[in-house]
Amino acid sequence: MNTNSLQQHANEPTRGNNILDLVMTTTDLSINGLEVTDKIGDHQMIDFSLEVQDPNTRTQHKQVLDYKRANFELMKEELGIHNYEVLLGNKNADMILQEKITSTAEHHVPRKRIRPTNNPPWFSQEIKRLINAR
Repeated sequence: MNTNSLQQHANEPTRGNNILDLVMTTTDLSINGLEVTDKIGDHQMIDFSLEVQDPNTRTQHKQVLDYKRANFELMKEELGIHNYEVLLGNKNADMILQEKITSTAEHHVPRKRIRPTNNPPWFSQEIKRLINAR
């Protein structure tokens, strides 16, 4: 579940000795006061409160990597110095490779501040311009 950014909150049995009723959230949501309480039928009831942010309140700005201004030549050079035969022989090769790419991007891709929107991350200004041009 952690690879999908999900967290399971119910850790007590809800039917006999089994955990059958789940409370799953993305890792950025907070669950408070989770209790397995009275029976309803043959299951225990799960009582909890969920902290959510009002969708109408927005954070002012957030910082993202600005790949349009990235120094890809230096990134390519830095990533090229690793011995990938040894790296790929490691059982955690995917995690190590992801860490190396992320670290390299942090060094060679400047950040920019953006205002949050309700659009998905891939919905760029260029896509918006192309849609409006239709």
